[in-house]
Amino acid sequence: MTGTRTTCPYCGVGCGVIATRTPKGAIDIDGDPDHPANFGRLCSKGSALGETLGTAGRLLHPSIDGERVDWDTALDNVAARLTDIIENHGRQAVAFYVSGQLLTEDYYVANKLMKGFIGTANIDTNSRLCMSSAVAAHKRAFGEDIVPVSYEDLDLADLVVLVGSNAAWCHPVLFQRILAAKAKRPGMRLVVIDPRRTPTCEFADLHLPVRAGTDVWLFNGLLAWLARHGLANPSYIAKYTSGIEEALAVANASASDVDSVAEVCGLDRQQLDEFFDLFARHVRVVTMFSQGVNQSSAGTDKANSIINCHLLTGRIGRAGMGPFSVTGQPNAMGGREVGGMANMLAAHMDLENEAHRRTVQQFWRSPAIASEQGLKAVDMFEAIHAGTIKAVWIMATNPVVSLPDADRVREALQRCELVVVSDCIAGTDTGRCANVLLPAAAWGEKDGTVTNSERRISRQRAFTPPPADARPDWWIVSQVAQRMGYGEAFAYGSAYEIFIEHAAMSGQGVAGSRAFDISELARITRDEYDNLQPVRWPLTGMAASRFYHDDRRAHFVATSPQLPRNRPDGEFPLVLNTGRIRDQWHTMTRTARSPRLAAHISESYVDLHRADADRLGLREGALASVTTRWGCVVVRVRCSGEMSAGSIFVPIHWNDQFCSQGRIGALVNPVVDPISGEPEFKHTPARVEPYGASWHGFALTRVPIDIASAEWWTQSYGADFVRTELAGRRPVQNVHEWALRLLGAVGQEECIEYRDGSGTYRIAVIVNQRLQSVLFIAREAEFPDRGWLASLFGKKALSSADRDMLLLGESPQATPTGPIVCSCFGVGRGAILAAIAAQSMKTPQDVGRALRAGTNCGSCLPEIKMLLTAPR
Repeated sequence: MTGTRTTCPYCGVGCGVIATRTPKGAIDIDGDPDHPANFGRLCSKGSALGETLGTAGRLLHPSIDGERVDWDTALDNVAARLTDIIENHGRQAVAFYVSGQLLTEDYYVANKLMKGFIGTANIDTNSRLCMSSAVAAHKRAFGEDIVPVSYEDLDLADLVVLVGSNAAWCHPVLFQRILAAKAKRPGMRLVVIDPRRTPTCEFADLHLPVRAGTDVWLFNGLLAWLARHGLANPSYIAKYTSGIEEALAVANASASDVDSVAEVCGLDRQQLDEFFDLFARHVRVVTMFSQGVNQSSAGTDKANSIINCHLLTGRIGRAGMGPFSVTGQPNAMGGREVGGMANMLAAHMDLENEAHRRTVQQFWRSPAIASEQGLKAVDMFEAIHAGTIKAVWIMATNPVVSLPDADRVREALQRCELVVVSDCIAGTDTGRCANVLLPAAAWGEKDGTVTNSERRISRQRAFTPPPADARPDWWIVSQVAQRMGYGEAFAYGSAYEIFIEHAAMSGQGVAGSRAFDISELARITRDEYDNLQPVRWPLTGMAASRFYHDDRRAHFVATSPQLPRNRPDGEFPLVLNTGRIRDQWHTMTRTARSPRLAAHISESYVDLHRADADRLGLREGALASVTTRWGCVVVRVRCSGEMSAGSIFVPIHWNDQFCSQGRIGALVNPVVDPISGEPEFKHTPARVEPYGASWHGFALTRVPIDIASAEWWTQSYGADFVRTELAGRRPVQNVHEWALRLLGAVGQEECIEYRDGSGTYRIAVIVNQRLQSVLFIAREAEFPDRGWLASLFGKKALSSADRDMLLLGESPQATPTGPIVCSCFGVGRGAILAAIAAQSMKTPQDVGRALRAGTNCGSCLPEIKMLLTAPR
């Protein structure tokens, strides 16, 4: 297969992709069959990468205070202002906030400038929000941030336990790998531990709907039970570990009684017994955990309580077993390697270790070295708000959407003396707060490396040049560093030169003291770098006996369970949980550009138990206000059956570019884990109330409409149209004139209208026989399926039958498509249900053979399975 071999820019699975330019100039994306992370598989997001390319919505030129400038002016301005702030207020008055979307080479240069030349550790990353608790747990247990599992272990495990991981949606390629292993070995078991009954649970042998925040009780209970039933591995414990006595004492004190553990965790005793028995009977166990564990005020303890169970049984460091933290971003691991967090040094060295600081400073030949931890993400933006940090440079991330208490983050940036934002996207919520905007290269234009969740380094290769003034992040940072007087240390001409330095750094003072040592790659040539195949560190292998505390042992960590700090009360009686959906990524700046990804779930929602919805007077499909002590959003009501009573879920992706009131980060409490600094995204007290709209509507238009006059709106993009959902509490006056203004019609187009006394109003605008726009308004949010109307935008001319049915909104001959289920092939729920009924289908494979749905990435298989078992 020809094309450019590169790496997917989404989750931490790190899938290899092949990008091929077609004769017409488009980019085809295929999975790389030779990449060991995915062997050709891609999820829906990866498959749609070709639709997210191009210059629409791109940040293309530098600007200062809204005025376009050239690169020299912008770089000189940033360097001079940073230097001035440092001279007048000290080095602690500046900060960098970076991202797991950066390549390792970008990350390395930013960390080097901040810690080794500016001389402060005030550099942190959005990876703080997703995996820093796992990092802290690894360091406490192993002495270094090592992940002692690889993807091959999932193929070999007899029991896979997923904790706080909706892998079917968030890591679908890995999940399909697990299902493939299960199909080959039917005796393999899958347990899912999650407060929600997510799509992942559709394939689980056991689902434990653990009460939010009680994971430490659960795994302390498992630890105590294993020890009590003689399932500890005494020889392993004696030879390779320390601290078992204290860890067991705490576990026995807090969770020795199985009935009490079941009660605290909200589980049936039978469920708990079954889980404990499965863990006992299967030696080859992989416990895979993700954001549901990490994003907690006790995230580090949760991770350590899991690791303790593997250490007790010796189920670590051998094939098919171990605790496995799966990262959320494509290069979260690479950022950890270069020390891109406020409490780290480069190459897994420790900031508090004087010898490590000396090693790094001597290698960099730097004038200063950070001598104490910098401010972690939440504290960093609080310091910006307080004015102690006077300059912040934000790279490749959108904290005004993604951080907790996000309105305060925006307020902090609006107060800040200097806000520099490097991004590839224009108009982000964070970019609107910037004094200086710097256009960065995007995926497809960047060259360097990333490291995935199993420690595998892969090349990301450019296959198209950066447009206009866009430049790589490493180049931007290096240019500013040179202008600050550090020219010799930042005279890089390519990502290759940075990688060689990074690799050489990893071997400094190692002598077996650190697992992260890729120094043999420091000798590769430029051609070898260009052709570098995926490689996993440590390059010499990892044995069960290799741990990196001074005593060369793994340490059990006593984990005392604690309830979340903010708990529900009479004013805020529900628990808000936030997270990802299947087909969107982070703050949607890339995925929202793909019509097929927007088709699955096109707007934000609050998912809650039907009993809670009934009690609160909420109808499915209506709008509701979700409020916490920190903010409020207005989103659509959903009762999926996934939620337990008392809990609600809202996705993280929506922001001010796509929804008027959808930034869920503004509602999340700013409490963090005291060890890792990771925020509590999974447990915020909340209430839900009807929004009380007096009218609802939707518009399908060829171009985005002016939504300034709408009280509530959300937008998504189709192949030939923009979909806008609308609502308001105030009645619309002069609806005809308002509709024409909203749709941008000047009155000379052909308009077809309908209205009645019940508040229903519909209008279609036609230009040269083509449908230009359509708007439906009603008192209730009950409208025909949008599928048929959307299909009309692909027609060059409307037929007379189309015109006749236009304001009805549906054709009697058309099968309702309903929401898209399979994004890869555009198969809707209506088509699947019709095929199931007509052909008496029994399995997802039957559906796949008939409609192709579920036969590509597989991330829609859980939904197909649910449709097969739904009452008909």
